[in-house]
Amino acid sequence: MIPRHGLILVTCVAGLLAITGNANAQSDSRHEPLKVVTTFTVLADMASNVAGDTAEVVSVTKPGAEIHNYEPTPQDIVRAQDADLILWNGLNLELWFKQFLANLGDVPSVTLTEGIDPIPITEGDYEGTPNPHAWMGLDNAMIYIDNIRDAFVENDPDNADAYRQNAEAYKQEIQETIRPLRDQIQQIPSERRWLTTCEGAFSYLAEDFDMQELYLWPMNTDQVGKPQQVRDVVNGVREHDIPAVFCESTVNTDPARQIARETSAEYGGVLYVDSLTEADGPVPTYLDLLRVTSRTIADGLSSHID
Repeated sequence: MIPRHGLILVTCVAGLLAITGNANAQSDSRHEPLKVVTTFTVLADMASNVAGDTAEVVSVTKPGAEIHNYEPTPQDIVRAQDADLILWNGLNLELWFKQFLANLGDVPSVTLTEGIDPIPITEGDYEGTPNPHAWMGLDNAMIYIDNIRDAFVENDPDNADAYRQNAEAYKQEIQETIRPLRDQIQQIPSERRWLTTCEGAFSYLAEDFDMQELYLWPMNTDQVGKPQQVRDVVNGVREHDIPAVFCESTVNTDPARQIARETSAEYGGVLYVDSLTEADGPVPTYLDLLRVTSRTIADGLSSHID
């Protein structure tokens, strides 16, 4: 059964699609450049780096958006209607995507987590499902880029060489960004190397950086920051003498700040994971997201080392 908001969306866009639905049929061949639509801004930036000047890339969700339970608008549908390719994360991240894709009709789509070995969620309503935030791991990021490259090559073979060259250069840039940050965090004593956050969105980064993880809730849902969640993390912070707690940018930071008040930990600041910022913000690109998040963690934990 389609959710109520999905039915409303289908109804709203029906007239608009009737107007725009023949756009692709009016031409026997795709106009250059290749138009690529991604589900959120992190993927859009990754894809833009592979595209270079050869393809156009747009994101459905806007900078700063909470992407798990995003509700696409009729304008989103129309804006994506002439897409040649859609890229999405999968792993139950974009809970709204299947209905969105159905409204677009026959548009090729590629799941960018194909080939990734996901970390399972071990508690809460999503227990047993994969943690979807796989782009936060270095090895996984390489798979994302390869999948983007292959999708571009398949759908625009005339520019295959450019996509391959851009992808290799971008993978090198990601590796050069992450490795020194990982080395910095791994210099923190292992017993202090705890990553305590609101959402359990950093499991791949924690695994890469050899950190232990503690969080309030495993996935952003309608009920977050419940008293029992706060109590459990307060107990964990006290038990392990964790020096700092953090929260991601797209949710309310009050529960994390409450934990800091009730323990000897400090609130270490905002981490970025699901969404980029506007161009004048702190993380306008995926590389900026990795840098800022990693440095915030390192600074928050290092400042408490005697």
